Amino acid sequence: MKALNPIVIAGQEVLPLVEGGKGVAVSNGLSSGAWAAAGGVGTFSGVNADSYDPSGHYIPQVYHGRTRRDRHEELVRYAIDGGITQAQIAHETRNGQGRLHINILWEMGGAERVLHGVMEKCRGIIQGVTCGAGMPYKLAEIAAHYGLHYYPIISSGRAFRALWKRAYHKFSDLLGGVVYEDPWLAGGHNGLSNSEDPRHPEDPYPRVAALRAVMNEAGLHQTPIIMAGGVWWLSEWEHWLDNPEIGPVAFQFGTRPLLTKESPISPMWKKRLADLRPGDVDLQRFSPTGFYSSAVRNPFLDELHQRSDRQIPFTPEPVGAHDTALSVGARKRDVYVTAADKIRAEAWFAAGFTETMKTPDATLIFVTPPKAEEIRVDQIDCMGCLSACAFSNWSQSDEGSTGRKADPRSFCIQKTLQNIAHDGNIDAELMFAGHNAYRFGQDPWYQNGFVPTVKQLVERITTGS
Repeated sequence: MKALNPIVIAGQEVLPLVEGGKGVAVSNGLSSGAWAAAGGVGTFSGVNADSYDPSGHYIPQVYHGRTRRDRHEELVRYAIDGGITQAQIAHETRNGQGRLHINILWEMGGAERVLHGVMEKCRGIIQGVTCGAGMPYKLAEIAAHYGLHYYPIISSGRAFRALWKRAYHKFSDLLGGVVYEDPWLAGGHNGLSNSEDPRHPEDPYPRVAALRAVMNEAGLHQTPIIMAGGVWWLSEWEHWLDNPEIGPVAFQFGTRPLLTKESPISPMWKKRLADLRPGDVDLQRFSPTGFYSSAVRNPFLDELHQRSDRQIPFTPEPVGAHDTALSVGARKRDVYVTAADKIRAEAWFAAGFTETMKTPDATLIFVTPPKAEEIRVDQIDCMGCLSACAFSNWSQSDEGSTGRKADPRSFCIQKTLQNIAHDGNIDAELMFAGHNAYRFGQDPWYQNGFVPTVKQLVERITTGS
């Protein structure tokens, strides 16, 4: 393989290897600090990160506020405290090596406030900010306020062009790199547009070459592109190295660092990763963000698929083919469906799915009474973890609502990610992963339950294969 040359990230030469920031408490100070200590760029998650009491025990994020707005304020406070805590741990762990970044989801609740709150207390120990899940126009301005390099996560040259023209051209000197995240292969939330088919992945090479062309037009010839999503062996990407169509390039690893000794995920989660097979990671659109996301297919995800499958359109009055009355709800009020859909509904009633819930799209879903109660409680207990939530209809705007009916086909993402991050049931919670996670089971290195340290993993990656 071609030589893996160092690259300048946030003002320092490092290995062109970046740890991807992974949501709630999954990329933490220990894992990111270890990656930086190995000579790369470690990235800890600033999305509701963990904080600890004076004895070193994790502080559960319990909410006491009576209103969503009150709980949102608690969530922002937790996020700032946790971000500061993990930044300090990562800084101490990296021992002056590599670079350290914080990862923020732009669509998370209070994203701007959290970034300011963390950075005010972490001047000099964080070198960069990565940010995706939306169009983070203000990212550059916030990063510049603290003299930090910034790294937007995008999935097309068109998206970067919009960010550049609207905001980033004003802060070009601090644009440390552009993360291209493959919308078909990356884990977690993905940037598929409405014009792209989730069932037909596209080759990332021409998409990244097009991104480089856009960057070159803006004079960003030496600004690195960081390839994320689907990266396993660097030998498979050798044609990207020293390639003028791609330019300076680094590679981001999100899923592989999960299976390391420093990774904070549970032993059950690590074992499940090692047992995955091709097709076990599902690209779906159940997230309350409205984005596609990739997660391990398990009973939690299966139930969401089944919930949506038990769905029929309805009208409040007879209209066209909707001429058949169906009695729903505790008061047995009639809605109107097709004759064929009434037969389906009666079969679901007979199978125990006796509760109907209305969606924003004028459809009904059919669930069991316990599931209906769980959905209602989760919607009521919303703590405003997103800027706008389809599941609960929360919005951090002055109105406090998206203006749409809450969608029972989705779920409380804060609840499930907190649960699985803290030894939750891996069958009953959302488990994000990239689509190449099945390669753990095909790689002889991981046989017999071997789990490497981060240092061993980085050394392994640098061999190329």
